Amino acid sequence: MPMIPPRKGDSDLEFAALLYLLVFAASGVCVSGLVFRGDRPVLRLWLGLVAGLVMLMWFPALFAFISGSFDIWAQLAALVLALILGAVCLRLGGRPRLSLAGERRFLLSILPLVLIGWVLMLNHVIVPASDGSLHSGQSTYGDMCMHLGIISSISVQQSFPPEYSLLPGTAIGYPFLCDSVSSTFYTLGAGLRFSALLPAMYAYLLVVAGAYLLFEVWLGRGGAATLALYLFFVGGGLGFAYFFDLSEAGGGGISQILSGFYTTPTNYTDKGIYWVNPIADMLVPQRATLFGWALLFPCLHLLYRAAILDEHRLFLPLGVLAGCLPLVHTHSFLALGVISLVLLIANCLSLRGGLRLFLCYGLIAAALAAPQLLCFTFKQAASGSFLRLHWNWVNDKDSWLWFYVKNMGLIFLLMPPALACARRESRLFFAGGALLWLICELVVFQPNLYDNNKLIFVSYALMCGLTAEFMAKVWTALREGALRRAAPVLAAFTLTACFLSGGLTLAREYVSGDHLGLGGWVESGYQVVSAQQRRLAEYVSENTEPDAVFATATNHNNAIAMLTGRSIVCGAGTFLYYHGLDYQPREAALKLVYEQPAEWLDFYAQEYGIDYLLVSSHERGSWAVDEEYFAAELDCVYSDGDLALYSLK
Repeated sequence: MPMIPPRKGDSDLEFAALLYLLVFAASGVCVSGLVFRGDRPVLRLWLGLVAGLVMLMWFPALFAFISGSFDIWAQLAALVLALILGAVCLRLGGRPRLSLAGERRFLLSILPLVLIGWVLMLNHVIVPASDGSLHSGQSTYGDMCMHLGIISSISVQQSFPPEYSLLPGTAIGYPFLCDSVSSTFYTLGAGLRFSALLPAMYAYLLVVAGAYLLFEVWLGRGGAATLALYLFFVGGGLGFAYFFDLSEAGGGGISQILSGFYTTPTNYTDKGIYWVNPIADMLVPQRATLFGWALLFPCLHLLYRAAILDEHRLFLPLGVLAGCLPLVHTHSFLALGVISLVLLIANCLSLRGGLRLFLCYGLIAAALAAPQLLCFTFKQAASGSFLRLHWNWVNDKDSWLWFYVKNMGLIFLLMPPALACARRESRLFFAGGALLWLICELVVFQPNLYDNNKLIFVSYALMCGLTAEFMAKVWTALREGALRRAAPVLAAFTLTACFLSGGLTLAREYVSGDHLGLGGWVESGYQVVSAQQRRLAEYVSENTEPDAVFATATNHNNAIAMLTGRSIVCGAGTFLYYHGLDYQPREAALKLVYEQPAEWLDFYAQEYGIDYLLVSSHERGSWAVDEEYFAAELDCVYSDGDLALYSLK
């Protein structure tokens, strides 16, 4: 029987888990000291931390693939491998210099964004409330539940490659390393909240630092890189206008933004506003995007230097890093591939040097990525309506031009002059992003149209760089020209138009979770698990087999799936449909089990291996439950108020 992790994290074990992460980070820095020995310290430190994250995601998974079990031994073997690799690189490369002296602009640029993201993570991920329930913020109320279920089930059930605990017997084709990295810490004994947060906060730091260092190598070590960073992470469109126009139906100003459910200036679908804030709506709730971007920005950084600045030695480490992407975030791998292809074609046309190493980069990346794509991604994509033609992304209310004007605001309007005034290197780098954008306007890569933004936002990052470069030139011209006295006013107007929507969205996201307000601690978060369901989860964790299967409702915030790592017969269709999975037969079977148990319970219990059956408010809200039959025919092993858990064994 596999070991069951503690249901509550022990502080000593969580400290040990932190040390475990730090060993991988230190090992990565040693690797970076050897591979990137010619770079300045901040680049070696950042790339080293990226290497540490890659090892943290991949090494336990590699040993689990070999043994078939994601157990404590896979984690320890991964730790030993990281120590050996770090020691060898330290011996060959010497002690790495980690000084951040002279990096004042870098630190001042990234720290505010890092703190914003960390605070949102801390008040969004199953925050314990005073009544015993668990709360989330607005953006994590949905996806967090699925991710916690994958994290806990990989650790508790330990079978590898993992299966969906929301659809037992179905292999996960989704890029699951973004979740298994947290399963590592849960297996080591840390609590579920701690396990989810620790690597996510590490990855988020790398995303912000990586975006800045990409813009810096592209735009130089001046204000343009900082501006591009904030345009990408905080910049928004003209959605704020809907909330300050009282003639509009529902135009309620800041109060509506801070209290409504998805009525923000960057996410207001009733008005055709879909250009979400990357921090609030992509990095905090979407773990695949978070960990994918932690690797993608280093890849783009190395690609720029290798293909445009002719630092050809960087093609080889780029190939290794790119090849690790598919099981972390397939969209990031695809985006990198499109941008790389454009630069390869440009390299061939211009007869630039380094073509052989460029091709080596592609071959290394393809060789590493092929098993991931063939064994996981393509198998799942083939089973659902993933790839199809579709024009104009999610826009169903406006003309193409007006949709992007109001969604992206000044950033979109400034693109034509920015492109006209850009350096050749900038236009060349942006060309891949432009092609990626065009592809996303014509092709959908997953069942959910909206999810194309995981590709479009990579293009948007390059657009922000191009726009920031132009805005910096205009600012310099204004300060030195006849309008120098008006320059600060024009700059203030421009920056307000760029950042107002994003700033208000981030404020809304903060107050949507339990938070520290002017009057003290405010429990304003969304209840994702009630105190009653939390107590049930504790009982299940301590008293049932790790591989037990539970018949429950298909609510997305299913406490058994989220918190215990056990499997349920069928999870929420909102998750399973968008993964291309056929869940309807099981959903129909559950209705028969709960409403006509005398005829169907035994049949489906054998068909789906059901061990326990739950009756609670969720089940009563979904079906006309035959409670009298269950009470008379089954053994009730746990009850709490109107909640009852029955054993079928």
